[in-house]
Amino acid sequence: MAGSGLKARIQAMKLEVMALAVAAQDTRTPRRAKILLLFVLAYAASPIDLIPDFIPVLGLLDELVLLPLGIWLAVRMIPPDVMEAARARARAGKLPANWVAGCFIALLWAGSIAALVWWWMQREVAA
Repeated sequence: MAGSGLKARIQAMKLEVMALAVAAQDTRTPRRAKILLLFVLAYAASPIDLIPDFIPVLGLLDELVLLPLGIWLAVRMIPPDVMEAARARARAGKLPANWVAGCFIALLWAGSIAALVWWWMQREVAA
C-alpha cells in the first residue's frame, strides 16, 4: 500500500528529527552542526512556514525539500557514533526537554514579527 509506505517515511523522519534534538545536546557534536540543527529544529517545530502552505505547490516546497535537505546535511555533519546513540535514545523515548531552545524559538519569531511591524510602520511614515 502506498499510504503505509508514506506513513513509514513520515515516522522515520519524525524519529530522525527527535534523534537530531538529542544529538544537538551531545558534547561530541561539532559546533557548526549544532548551529545548523538549531535552525532546522526551530523551523521543524515552528508553526510558521517560510513559504505558506496555502500557496499551491510552492507551499509544500519547504516540507518536501528544505526540511529534508537540512536534516540530511545535519546528519552528515554529526559523527556516526553520536548519531547512532541519539537514534537509540529517540527510539527509547528518552528525549531531553530543552526550555532554552524553546524560548529561543519563541524569541526568534517574536523578533521577526517586531522587525516586520517596524518596517511596515516606517514604510507608512515615509509615504
